[in-house]
Amino acid sequence: MLWATAALALPLAACAGAGTQGPASPSAMVEGPCRNDGLDRFVGQKATTALGAELLKASGARTLRWGAPGSAMTMDFRPDRLTVSYDDQMLVISARCG
Repeated sequence: MLWATAALALPLAACAGAGTQGPASPSAMVEGPCRNDGLDRFVGQKATTALGAELLKASGARTLRWGAPGSAMTMDFRPDRLTVSYDDQMLVISARCG
């Protein structure tokens, strides 16, 4: 039984990222499809929970996904999700819907 539990936990550990702790994802304030218009203005800003809330509001997305440097992410498209990637200095490098 212990072996089965360890086998299930291993794939989850691989998804944990490259050892970097990203900002917390704020609660969604709006619901609906995400819009990319105007999100370029956030590139270069420090990735924080407060910035995440601003990004959600500006995009209209329901959920926010932070992309840490070197982390693996699923390629599934969700029209209500905003994906924000940041670099090692925690600066936003892209914000896009999907």
